[in-house]
Parts: sequence; C-alpha cells; structure tokens
Amino acid sequence: MPIWTLHGDGKNIGPGEVVAPGERLSWVRTIGLGGQHVVSMFGATFVFPIIMGLNPQLAVMMSGFCTLFFLLVVKGHVPSYLGTSAAFVGGVAAIRAQGGTTAEVTGAILVSGLVLGFVGIAIHFLGGGVISKALPPVVTGAVVMLIGFNLAPVVAGLYWPQDQWVALIVMVALILMSVALRGFLGRIAILVALVFGYIFSWVLDRVSGPITSASGSGAPTEHFRVNWDSVHSASWFGLPPFSDEANGIVGIHAPSFSLTFIVLVLPGVIALVAENAGHVKAVAEITGDDLDPYIGRAIAGDGFATAIASAVGGSPTTTHAENIGVMAATRVYSTAAYVIAGFIAILLGFSPKFGAVMAATPGGVLGGILVVLFGMIGLLGAKIWKENGVDFGNPLNLMPIAAGLIIGIGDTALKFSDTFSLGGIALGTIVVIVMYHFCQLVGSWNPELNRPTSGRRPSTTPGANASDDEQEEPVAQLT
Repeated sequence: MPIWTLHGDGKNIGPGEVVAPGERLSWVRTIGLGGQHVVSMFGATFVFPIIMGLNPQLAVMMSGFCTLFFLLVVKGHVPSYLGTSAAFVGGVAAIRAQGGTTAEVTGAILVSGLVLGFVGIAIHFLGGGVISKALPPVVTGAVVMLIGFNLAPVVAGLYWPQDQWVALIVMVALILMSVALRGFLGRIAILVALVFGYIFSWVLDRVSGPITSASGSGAPTEHFRVNWDSVHSASWFGLPPFSDEANGIVGIHAPSFSLTFIVLVLPGVIALVAENAGHVKAVAEITGDDLDPYIGRAIAGDGFATAIASAVGGSPTTTHAENIGVMAATRVYSTAAYVIAGFIAILLGFSPKFGAVMAATPGGVLGGILVVLFGMIGLLGAKIWKENGVDFGNPLNLMPIAAGLIIGIGDTALKFSDTFSLGGIALGTIVVIVMYHFCQLVGSWNPELNRPTSGRRPSTTPGANASDDEQEEPVAQLT
C-alpha cells in the first residue's frame, strides 16, 4: 500500500486534474469520500446476498475486508471497492432449484473464486493478451447476456408475485430516477429506489393493511409487507449470526462441496475476468496511468477475495461500476478513500440490527429492482458486442453463440446420470466457448469465411484489421 501524498492543498482539484491512486485530499475529505463509496455500492451489495439466500450483514462486513485485501494485492494502484457480485446469482438459483444447501452454495462459489484467482495469476505472467485470445468479446458478451437473461424466472416466479403492484411501482420509480436524477443521486438510483420502495411498502401497510401472498416460498399467507420483528429483537452491536438452517437462520458457516453444483457457478468466472479487466482499463483511461501490469493482480485479488468471503459464508465479490461513476464524478481516484470505505463497511457489518433491517426488505421491492438489474446484466452482453464490432453476419460468430444463448436462457439441461447433469448457464457457456473455438478451427479450412471477426470494431479506415493482441479487452460491469 502506498503512503499517499497530499494532492495540492488537500482541498481543491484544479481544472483537468485528477487525484491519482497514490494521492489523497485532506483526511476529512477522504473520510467523506470513503463514506460516499459505501453508499454507492450498498444497494447491489446487500440485494444480491438476499436473493442468493446469504446473510446481507455478513456480505457487507466481508465486502469491507475483501476491499482491503484487494488493495494489498494490487499494491494500491487500482482503486476499487469489492461489493457483492451478480455473476453467480444464476448459478446459485440453479443450485437452489436442485435442493442445494447454503453450505453447498458457498462451497461452489469458493471453488470458483480460487479458479478466478489462479486465472489472474496466469494472466499476470502470460500477459493481458491471453484474455482476448481465449475469451474474445463475442464469447464474453454471450456469457454475460445468458447470465442476466437466465435470471428472468427468478423475478417472475419468486419476487414479483409477492406484491406485484409494489414491484411495478418500484420498477417505474427506478427507471425514472436513473434518468432524472443528476450527479451522485443518479449513480445510486438503485439505493434510492430501494429506500423509496421500503417506505412506500410501510405506508401501504398502515393505509391498506396486510396482503395475502406467498412470502417467497410455500402457500400464500396474510402478512404485512414490512415485518420488523427481527429488527426489534436484534442487538445493536455483535457478529453476524451463525447459520442454523433448521430454524431459518443463515449467517456464518463452513462451506461444503458438490461437483455438480460447482459446475453450475463456474461460468461466472468468465464474466468476472471481463469485468475486472474492464475496470482496470476504465480507471487507466481516465487517470492516464499504465495499469496493464495490474490486470492479472486485479483478477487474482478479486478471485481470492471471493474465496475468503465464501469460506465464512459470505457472498462473492466484484469491482463495482457504481464506484467508477463516483470516481469519475469527483475526479478522486485515491485508494485512501477505499481503505476508509473498507473500514466503514466492516463497522456496519458488526451491527446485527443493521443486518436485520436489510433482511426485512419487502419481496415486492426486490422484484421491482431486480427486473431492471437482471435486464441490465443481459444487455451489457450486447454492449460488449457493440463496442467491439462483433460481426453476426459471419456464421463463425452467429451459429455457436445462437445455440449457446438459447440453451443458457432457456435453462436447457443435458442429463448424464441420476446424480449429475449440466444445464442453463453452465451448459450454455460450455457450448459458447467450445463451439466458438471449434468453429474458428473448422472455418480456417473454408476460404468463403472471413476470419477473425470476433472482437474487431467495424471501420472503413486503414488499420481496422488489427491483430488479436491489439483488440480492446472486453468490458463488463455486472453491478
């Protein structure tokens, strides 16, 4: 970690200047910026643990710890907050659908985190160009898309029916807030919409009374939208609870491992490779620093942080697009602000009452938010294709991607035995990667096909046909 030098007078940032990762403003301003980063990441960081059936208080605590760990791995050169990742949500939903336990969920995520960490080490020594060769934009875009769209049934079948009108109103509010709010409020529209939905649900309870619906599982029951029984009984200070699934308590626990379930979440590794590489590229472009040597470190740091968090029952981590927005708006890229943010999150994680408030978020509110979030994840795959000029007029790209998307989004399964099957995101990802590279090999024998076209920007100017090593890294932000 660097010893941060004071930027100017520590108060002002001149026109065209940015506060570099190794610099800082005054400590008072730095603490304020750290708190701003916590607020920015907060919405997604506790929404995704809830829908994965994990403890949100533990997730927030471990996000702070993992952020500090990440900064150590990248030697303080890559400013980033590691909040909860959406990349594994689809795989976790598949595990739950097959009767998997919470321990098996975190065990599968832990193995995926280790795989991501070792991929990062390999990239560090082999160079960033290996990413675009093994996972060109046409492939990463497809994986990100099927991860997002595969989650549609989770919203439609689990959250939306709990309170369809609240879900609809929160969805509309989030969409309008994201385009109407300016500055920092616009970047935390998810959190603002969540607070709005929470308060709106409480008001409806007071005005119209309880509703009759399924509260997430089982038969419909009559209940209030906002139930704070657990909030009133929770203490203000203490560790997150230890898991007791027999009594419906999810918290700190040791993971267990199942090969079938591990395979279901491994595709998330591909999305996180693209996401971390994109984060480093985005920061480097704005600060003017050469951060390419730290891409491998960033990926490894994220992977091992995910493994650390999962080892105690926490949720997977990732760099957050929301925090990039905060840095771009404030022009402060100081990693000192992220150190402060990490400690603030750890302190919040020591409040069971805070965790109980998060866990009491009404299902209808989550339904309205997740409709937008899952759709955004899917469309980020299309964004990767567009920004890299992927040519779907070429069957080398069109055919394997088309097949993989339908398999992944449609949750198609391939059964090998009574105890092992591949389906949904896992099978779709395998089809995309294997068939894409196989098509490239076979296509090399067909002179009628122009190749490669997987990640090249369309251009009419000389030099448009750059080599694979010159292609931009795929950029994906899943949160």
